[in-house]
Amino acid sequence: MTSSGTTSAGNGSPQPAWELLLPAVAAPARQRGRSLQEALREAVRTGRLAPGTRLPSSRELAADLGVSRGLVTEAYEQLTAEGYLRGARGSGTWVGGAARAAAPGVRDLAPRAPGAGVRVDFRPGTPDLSLFPRSAWGAAQRAVLAELAHRQLGYPDPRGLPELRGALAALLARRRGVVADPERLVVCSGVAQAATLLGFALRARGHRAVGVEDPGSPEHGRLFAATGLDTVWLPVDGEGLVPGPLAASGVRAVVVTPSHHFPSGIVYSARRRAGLLDWARQVDGYVLEDDYDGDFRYDRAPVGALQGLDPERVAYAGSVSKSLAPGLRLGWMLLPGALLDEIAERKRTMDLGNPALDQAVLARFVSGGGYDRQLRRCQRAYRERRDALLAALERHFPGTAVSGIAAGLHIIARVPAEYGPTERFLSLAGSAGVALRPLEEYGTERPEDGAVRLVLGYAHLPPAEIARGIGLVAGAYAAEERG
Repeated sequence: MTSSGTTSAGNGSPQPAWELLLPAVAAPARQRGRSLQEALREAVRTGRLAPGTRLPSSRELAADLGVSRGLVTEAYEQLTAEGYLRGARGSGTWVGGAARAAAPGVRDLAPRAPGAGVRVDFRPGTPDLSLFPRSAWGAAQRAVLAELAHRQLGYPDPRGLPELRGALAALLARRRGVVADPERLVVCSGVAQAATLLGFALRARGHRAVGVEDPGSPEHGRLFAATGLDTVWLPVDGEGLVPGPLAASGVRAVVVTPSHHFPSGIVYSARRRAGLLDWARQVDGYVLEDDYDGDFRYDRAPVGALQGLDPERVAYAGSVSKSLAPGLRLGWMLLPGALLDEIAERKRTMDLGNPALDQAVLARFVSGGGYDRQLRRCQRAYRERRDALLAALERHFPGTAVSGIAAGLHIIARVPAEYGPTERFLSLAGSAGVALRPLEEYGTERPEDGAVRLVLGYAHLPPAEIARGIGLVAGAYAAEERG
């Protein structure tokens, strides 16, 4: 654009500068002023009107656009106030230099789906999202919208709606054996936020590190690191956290998965549970119990939560991520009394509490029996899929030892050394389009006998897909042997 208020077309003939504004003034009369302002903003942001460009006078532009001069004057004044334009009486209106175009595109930072070459994905951590109870959840939503008092749409108690805390406390006491005082329950956005809230509280109390299980979830270390705490890997054996390294570590807080250790699947023995609580009392410390899938047990009733033995030393955390869907971002933490006020205040300053409507729907779903029905439905489906996985391993890789099969959504498979080493096995699986995760990714220990140790998630896969996936790996192995 030149200072005379024209642009030059590709053939060299002059073109009115305001031609780019014509679509805006074609809008309905009531929207015309706003449309003109937005068109000017966008032209400045994108550089179609470059910094330093002189715009036509309001009289000239109004005449050529066929609109009132007041409409153009108002647009100039508004964009001058916002910094897009500059000017003064008698000196004209110019494009300012403050505006910059935004980076194009909208990124999706959700966890990545399997790549195009992945045909069957056995990596753990995902439930079957198709089992989400859409009809029952929708009915609960409609009922809540019809009945929810207006005042309940205001800022909630940062700990959560009283009706949800009450419903969850009753559920957890009945199903998980916790000491569930609704006053000590904080509704949060899953176990991830629970760990973060606890991490901030521990840091404020002088803690510098938290112990994590080895093997265990790498996510725990990342969450506590965000609060300024280091993590110390502590070995787990067939009974639970090993006492000696724990006592020598110097930490005064640990995060554990005692009801179904992740990823090995062991259940902490009564002796180790008692020893862990004795340690916490001796060092004046705390235990965060991550009950990530405690409701899914197939051989007998779920093992009760550690928190029931000492609610003043154990913070108990869980969520609906495995039972309903992780996208709901709803979880809970039962807190020792000494930490309650501090963490409730941290929750308030962090996000002012979880959405009231979502909490009210979950409260109705739990209290009306929908959550228990959903758990029974999932248990039936997941047990069938676990059995399909065990049968496929026995058929295609005889001699494979499995553990962690009594509960949860994954198993540990120890494939005989003759199929190894691990790198070879993973490479063959990848060539067949099967995604696997080795146990070594979850800790510091490395196998010495050449066995292939895998963490196989099965909950998100139909039985036929499970059988097909294991068959594909076996086929790739057999093809290499022949070749």
